[in-house]
Amino acid sequence: MNYPKKVRLVEVGPRDGLQNEKQPVSAAVKIELVHRLQEAGLREIEVTSYVSPKWVPQMASTDEVMARIQRKPGVSYPVLVPNKQGMNGAIEAKCEEIAIFTAASEAFCHKNTNCSIDESFERFAPVMEAAQKHRMKVRGYVSTVIACPYDGKVAPAKVADVSERLFRMGCYEVSLGDTIGVGTPAECVAMIDAVAARVPREKLAAHFHDTYGQSLANIMAVMERGIAVFDTAVAGLGGCPYAKGASGNVGTEDVIYLMNGLGIEHGVDLDAIAKAGRAICVALGREPASKVAQALKAKAA
Repeated sequence: MNYPKKVRLVEVGPRDGLQNEKQPVSAAVKIELVHRLQEAGLREIEVTSYVSPKWVPQMASTDEVMARIQRKPGVSYPVLVPNKQGMNGAIEAKCEEIAIFTAASEAFCHKNTNCSIDESFERFAPVMEAAQKHRMKVRGYVSTVIACPYDGKVAPAKVADVSERLFRMGCYEVSLGDTIGVGTPAECVAMIDAVAARVPREKLAAHFHDTYGQSLANIMAVMERGIAVFDTAVAGLGGCPYAKGASGNVGTEDVIYLMNGLGIEHGVDLDAIAKAGRAICVALGREPASKVAQALKAKAA
């Protein structure tokens, strides 16, 4: 099996994981989560997003969270930025990395950002200009890379088109998201190969949701195609407010357990991550979605 010797994990729990929670999550809880995650060894933690609280209420405490987290040397704290207004907030918070996002499906792009794919790129122009001026790294996200809840299956060629546009406009990496978690290994490999024909494989990351329980199988499949960067969420937090029925991101605990079993380096402590997951789930009043987190909890009981 042609697996990488080392993978990079991008923790998206504090942002993508919490954005779909029904009950408000306090800034203090979010800050504690970020601190637990970095102490566990994660070096890239997507903290929050500068989106309108009108559309994503959980992000209302963004300014407070960014002001109060204790930034650790060697750790990156990217934030999601949808437009120039959001970029102003990121600049004020002295962010060193941001993420921009679009979709491979027109219907989803309209639902998620109230604009077309082309219009989303028009919004990116001033953001990229400001990022260059302030020496910020920019990561790109592409949603619905396998299928869309409104348009159905998405052609790999369309994903490749959008990904190449993000890469050429200056994104150092493009994260490919199976937003509704319907992909299977063969579909994910076909999508990755199509994108990799236009964007270097080392500039690609995979972002799987576990709606149909395929995320770990998909990770193993795309690792064989040269992908070594994965977005994960502690305790399997997440979902998508614009994709009905989409379950959480693949659990950080599950991915770490898989990598440990394969002998692949990642630099993260499983027990510490599991504790962070248990803590945030207690705060949320529910059980973790991660299978490994559930098993470790049962073992400790």
